[in-house]
Amino acid sequence: MADTSALTLKEDPSIFKIIYGNKGLMTGLVILAVLSLIALFGPIFTESPTSINPMIRIKPPGADMWFGTDPLGRDIFARSVWGGRISLSVGVAVAVIAVGFGLVLGLLAGYIRILDAIIMRVMDGLMAIPGILLAIALISLTGATLFTVIVAITIPEIPRVVRLVRSVVLTVREEAYVEAAIAAGTKLPSIMIRHILPNTIAPLIVQATYVCASAMLTESILGFLGAGIPPEIPSWGNIMSEGRTYFQLCPWIIFFPGVALGVTVMSVNIVGDGLRDTLDPRIAKKM
Repeated sequence: MADTSALTLKEDPSIFKIIYGNKGLMTGLVILAVLSLIALFGPIFTESPTSINPMIRIKPPGADMWFGTDPLGRDIFARSVWGGRISLSVGVAVAVIAVGFGLVLGLLAGYIRILDAIIMRVMDGLMAIPGILLAIALISLTGATLFTVIVAITIPEIPRVVRLVRSVVLTVREEAYVEAAIAAGTKLPSIMIRHILPNTIAPLIVQATYVCASAMLTESILGFLGAGIPPEIPSWGNIMSEGRTYFQLCPWIIFFPGVALGVTVMSVNIVGDGLRDTLDPRIAKKM
């Protein structure tokens, strides 16, 4: 069986050489690794993000308070580090769940024609509703918690994954090796797992990075609008939301979480572009 999605990996079995050979992918991974380590271990070395100290209200960035403080005397650096935990957790969780459900539904829709019409009409209906509005509606019905925010962001992302997997399956199921497997009497689950699923892995990995970046942006937008993570749990979105009232007086409240969000989303997108260039044999041959 010729699995074209893995051609570039077979040419060079060392995954480290592949990553090192793509400067964009390497850069994105390094930036993302640093940000992840800060979000993971930073809270150990910082104060509580909810600790209030009226004596240091609206203190500008300096040697003792790197990112300054807000009107309640809370350390913006500590809050930004904790906010990174939330945003990265939401991004990874949404990507994993959306890819998982999207893969199953996409395989069924692409291979079983009867289910195709049903599944895709439901997906088209979900895609017709703007993702932000759908997320706000779901959160308003169920209440704002970390779990409900993840679910509300995941649902609008699933149709995009389903359409991607379905398009791959529609192409692969016409290949000669799939027709030969059908003619040999191979059962449907075996055909799905052995012949079709491997061809979806490369595009799914790339799509997962874009879903992760989109989920972090959506979570921040929801937090900024006051419809996301509860205010007692710091996230980049609700930190910036609290700081917009005092923007002219202390712009650092918005600036530093905004920069952290922008750099994180940019690094995830760079990783996605690098993975696409590496895993797509047509692009890899031109490089």
